[in-house]
Amino acid sequence: MVDYYAAQPAFHQHQTSGYDYTQQEEEWDREGLLDPAWEKQQKKTFTAWCNSHLRKAGTSIELIEEDFRNGLKLMLLLEVISGEPLPRPDRGKMRFHKIANVNKALEYIESKGVKLVSIGAEEIVDGNVKMTLGLIWTIILRFAIQDINVEELSARDGLLLWCQRKTAPYNNVNVQNFHTSWKDGLAFCALIHRHRPELIDYYQLHKGDPIYNLNLAFDVAEKHLDIPRMLDAEDVAHHPEEKSIMTYVSCFYHAFRNAPEVRSLPPPIRAQPVPERDWRKEAETAANRICRVLKVNQENEKMMQEYEHLASDLLAWINHWMPWLANRTTDDNLSKAQKKLDDFRNYRRHEKPPRIEDKGRLETLFNTLQTRLRLSNRPAFLPRDGHLVKDINNAWKNLEDSEKGFEEWLLSEIMRYNICSQWDRLGMLASQRRTALEEAERVAERLDTLYLDFAKRAAPFNNWLDGAREDLADLVIVHEMREIQELCSAHDQFKSTLGDADKEFASISAIEKEIERLVEAHDLDRELLRNPYTDLAAADIRRKWGEVQQAVPRRDGQLQSELRRQQNNERLRTVFADKANQVGPWLERELERVRISSQIHLFC
Repeated sequence: MVDYYAAQPAFHQHQTSGYDYTQQEEEWDREGLLDPAWEKQQKKTFTAWCNSHLRKAGTSIELIEEDFRNGLKLMLLLEVISGEPLPRPDRGKMRFHKIANVNKALEYIESKGVKLVSIGAEEIVDGNVKMTLGLIWTIILRFAIQDINVEELSARDGLLLWCQRKTAPYNNVNVQNFHTSWKDGLAFCALIHRHRPELIDYYQLHKGDPIYNLNLAFDVAEKHLDIPRMLDAEDVAHHPEEKSIMTYVSCFYHAFRNAPEVRSLPPPIRAQPVPERDWRKEAETAANRICRVLKVNQENEKMMQEYEHLASDLLAWINHWMPWLANRTTDDNLSKAQKKLDDFRNYRRHEKPPRIEDKGRLETLFNTLQTRLRLSNRPAFLPRDGHLVKDINNAWKNLEDSEKGFEEWLLSEIMRYNICSQWDRLGMLASQRRTALEEAERVAERLDTLYLDFAKRAAPFNNWLDGAREDLADLVIVHEMREIQELCSAHDQFKSTLGDADKEFASISAIEKEIERLVEAHDLDRELLRNPYTDLAAADIRRKWGEVQQAVPRRDGQLQSELRRQQNNERLRTVFADKANQVGPWLERELERVRISSQIHLFC
């Protein structure tokens, strides 16, 4: 196996024509979601690329968004491709262990001068597909593409120039980019044939059979060059994805960069008799060459005009948005600040992405034009003042700085408004709580007054009820009329107090109902129905009062019955006295006569 990265040179940020490809890729990664078809291609390509290195350590991955989540294989990948040891990983399975491992990998990448934009350990641990692919692409750029250097061109431009140089002698191959130029598969086959012509019979291939050409190149590369199959022929033929193709082509660069080129490219042709010189044909050939040169010059001129137009349009767009981003007033209104945030998000989501494509197309156009001019031995293209790629990059950087400042200011404003809103709401809640506490205090004072009033009234009334119940329950035992009359008189006097007692009972009951009403109205604990000043319950008072009310008529009946009995006894005593008054004198006379008779009898 070709060891692409056994000895990586120190990292250098090559600059050419003001082009910073890493920065461009970071800009792409910050925008929107991946197209599903491109995401599928990137997952396949990046997985194969990672496995081509991880197999050196005896391992591999299957799902790129899952197998890097704990950070262990990510750290191992970096160790393999860099040849440098990373800090010892955490072996725990908790989330914070995984985040710690991924952070170690990210810190190592940043230590190599790579700026990671919007890629955090949490997103990788959570299996965020977009962020994971963005991270792997950053690693590929840094360790597989960034150090490519061809005639002072580095990274993507150097790789593109290398491909153009290698495929220049081949018919039907015109490498201008890393997507559509590779759709028919001939460019891949040309790269292989240029260095290993025995592997592919290039001149038997047809441009109209892209699937065959692509599969042939992929199979030969996998079998003879130890370059794993990273792409599907159908995907490349119909929807070529730039990052995936760049990754795959970089493998060819590393495989062939030290390999000798085959100079005798045309296929062998049988010897033919030398025809007589045809001056007309030579003139026609010369005219055709002049036409081709003119056509190339016209195409170059058209590309220059297109560049100037794109540059002017892009700069005008940037200048249009810069004042809007510089306007940082909200009139102290949360809704206006929120409206600005919505507008800003709409700008980032809809306005900016097409301009990112324009900027990428502009830089591709510039580099392609410079390459064409260099290959044609023509002077380099120099845009008019202010339209250099460097100028556009500076304007773009100023735009992004303004975006960042605008977003930070706007978010801080919204946060301030939210804090003020929360403070106002807190004040309102505090006022409501204060009102509620005052109401609770008033209710508590009212309940305490009712408790005390109930206790003061209930205690003597209860004692009166106990005495009344005891008196009403006494047995009626009398021996003469006077006693029953006294009892009746006392009972009548007692009944005369029942009106006042009923009013007192009503007052006590009203206190009880008021306590219940307050407890229910304010949704208080039912335990508050218990009076802290007395053990007497309203139910006991009510029960005893009911017993007294029932005992009064019963006592009336008892006294009336006893009164009638005593009246009857009194009448009998009167009759007896009358009879006794009548019998008494007769008895006295008879007794006197008996006494006299007895005395006479004695003397006789």
